[in-house]
Amino acid sequence: MNTIEVFKTNVVKRRDAQQLLKEMTSCFPNYKINFDLEDRDKILRVENERGSVKTSSIITLLQNKQVKCEVLN
Repeated sequence: MNTIEVFKTNVVKRRDAQQLLKEMTSCFPNYKINFDLEDRDKILRVENERGSVKTSSIITLLQNKQVKCEVLN
């Protein structure tokens, strides 16, 4: 079961996004994760080909880094 979640963030710097990607990849090695900083919502896209995405864990991890993050409908 392939699941994709899209989040709205306040990440604006590519360097910050790269650092967050390292940390998220370490915590969630089975997820495909990327940022679209060109989008007005500073999109974080997370895909899990093996099941569901732990949205609350993603949000908590980012909030602990002082990053605003919410699921985009």
